Amino acid sequence: MNIYAEIRDLVLDALDSAVADGLLAAGLDYTNVAVEPPRDPLHGDMATNAAMVLAKPAGRKPRDIAEMLGGKLALDPRISAVDVAGPGFLNLRLAGPVWAAVVRAVLESGDAYGRSDLGQGQRVNVEFVSANPTGPLHVGHTRGAVFGDALSSLLDFAGYEVTREYYINDGGAQVDVLARSVYLRYLEAHGQQVGFAEGTYPGDYLVAVGEALKDRVGDAYVGEPEEVWLEPVRDFATEAMMDLIRADLALLGVTMDVFFSEKSLYGTGRIEAALGALDDKGLLYRGTLEPPKGKLPEDWEPREQTLFRSTAHGDDVDRPVRKSDGSWTYFAPDIAYHYDKIERGYDALIDVFGADHGGYVKRMKAAVSALSDGRVPLDIKLTQLVKLFKNGEPFKMSKRAGTFVTLRDVVDQVGPDVTRFVMLTRKNDAPLDFDFDKVLEQSRENPVFYVQYAHARIKSVLRKAAGAGIAVDDASLADADLSGMTHEAELAVAARVAEWPRLLEIAARTHEPHRIAFYLYDLSGLLHALWNRGNEEPGLRFLQEGDPDTSQAKIALARAVSVVISTGLGILGVTPVEEMR
Repeated sequence: MNIYAEIRDLVLDALDSAVADGLLAAGLDYTNVAVEPPRDPLHGDMATNAAMVLAKPAGRKPRDIAEMLGGKLALDPRISAVDVAGPGFLNLRLAGPVWAAVVRAVLESGDAYGRSDLGQGQRVNVEFVSANPTGPLHVGHTRGAVFGDALSSLLDFAGYEVTREYYINDGGAQVDVLARSVYLRYLEAHGQQVGFAEGTYPGDYLVAVGEALKDRVGDAYVGEPEEVWLEPVRDFATEAMMDLIRADLALLGVTMDVFFSEKSLYGTGRIEAALGALDDKGLLYRGTLEPPKGKLPEDWEPREQTLFRSTAHGDDVDRPVRKSDGSWTYFAPDIAYHYDKIERGYDALIDVFGADHGGYVKRMKAAVSALSDGRVPLDIKLTQLVKLFKNGEPFKMSKRAGTFVTLRDVVDQVGPDVTRFVMLTRKNDAPLDFDFDKVLEQSRENPVFYVQYAHARIKSVLRKAAGAGIAVDDASLADADLSGMTHEAELAVAARVAEWPRLLEIAARTHEPHRIAFYLYDLSGLLHALWNRGNEEPGLRFLQEGDPDTSQAKIALARAVSVVISTGLGILGVTPVEEMR
């Protein structure tokens, strides 16, 4: 049950009725007609902008349309009051039985409440994390992993067919550096003294890899030139790092459907095929780019190169794909990788990148637009930096120095549930402060505690009620008489529960799973407020001594809240707690 969709349908029916009555011109576009919560709850339960958006095309004053529309809406039993505000906003109040119906719908649907067919089975590829296979995941990767996984779950809940994918960057120079770093640890395992040159990876996490390589090949590579051992050590080290990364992701509860190797694009004709597709569209040419202002990028050359006419698809400048010496630029395999996704038949692509990839967005969107003839949309989500604090002091991380804070470090200290929820308490493109002390506080200022506490409180009520002989299974609660649910604090909770399906659709459309975390915090706040008011007003307590029927009705509302909290936490990948310890 999506009451917002139902009331919007009611508004559209009323508009059609006005057209049939000759009160509005036919052929009006209702696309932008919305029904949403009013900015100020004192104004009503819902508001519609119908009169405002239709006034100009209808050639009518918005207030006149609002008054006419309000008169028709008032005839529906779900509407208890209609108020025209300002120049033509229409505020609506809903009748009490509507909120009772929402509570019943939640109890009858269970964790399916809010599911929709918004996606209509469209196939969506969500690529996220995709960290270089040169070490364990750090806290920046953690945010991208949580965001991508939660977004994937959200889209699945909204009716999309989702593939979680990791792009292994194993085709560049960084994996050669990894191989050389592992070789040094291999020599160290043989008792040699080694030094790590600038640019290598000196982290202790490679000690075990060097020892494993020794166990595998013995002393076969000791004293041998690089051309003998570089390729096999690179393959061995890359696989070891991917095993480490898979284990790190498992700590967070993240499981990828596909791991795609960049290396598989080389020497297989796949890069040539992708660029050939662009060439067939007349989008490749030989030319020399003007030197960009400021620091010169690595792929700029003051000589003729093969360029992709990306400006034809919204980019600021055309991009080189093949250098003057015939080698590929770093952009070429990325084009081929996305071409492969398109060829696999996805209806939409989502890439989750770190904040340092901001300059990459337009060129990648241009490539996908060109390769798919605009058919396949690409949304690129950038996750901003995470700043770590402990005991009031910032935690530093530096991958090259081997002193970075890893995903495992974070999860070991606060657990996967806290890690995941906190990573979603800010929009992905906003910086996030992660304070190890604050995220474990038992206070309202700690969102994950606040939400979990609300769920645990409701579970405690259910246990006490069951102990008192009150039937608290969902079917019994759904049959309870909810006509006594009239107090403003109770109705505020029910109204927020009613927003859940609408919130999910908005979050899915905008690819913003943080909206769920925000919503759960607000819903929990209303539950806590209702609980606290029961301390002062006994009639609001969930358990009414000696009155099992009233208790059952009040518990039905609380149980509806717990269903939504549990479902929302599930989408975020967080396990709801049964009791606080």
